[in-house]
Amino acid sequence: MKPGMITNAIEARGMKQMGQPRHFKPGDKAPNNGVYIEIGETGDNVKHPKKLKLKAGDTFPETSNHNRHWTYLRKP
Repeated sequence: MKPGMITNAIEARGMKQMGQPRHFKPGDKAPNNGVYIEIGETGDNVKHPKKLKLKAGDTFPETSNHNRHWTYLRKP
């Protein structure tokens, strides 16, 4: 890769990503073992969301709606 090349959309917008992402699209790989839940595109809760348990490296399945994505299930 040449110096100064933009490597992803976050760099293109001038932002730097720190740490692991919290929202995942279908087809992304789970970074850690855990329970993941389906949420709306703005981060709000949805009625009857899908919940699933994945191991690190497993692929996220399709969501119920194209506007949704996956995130970690918060511990109580």
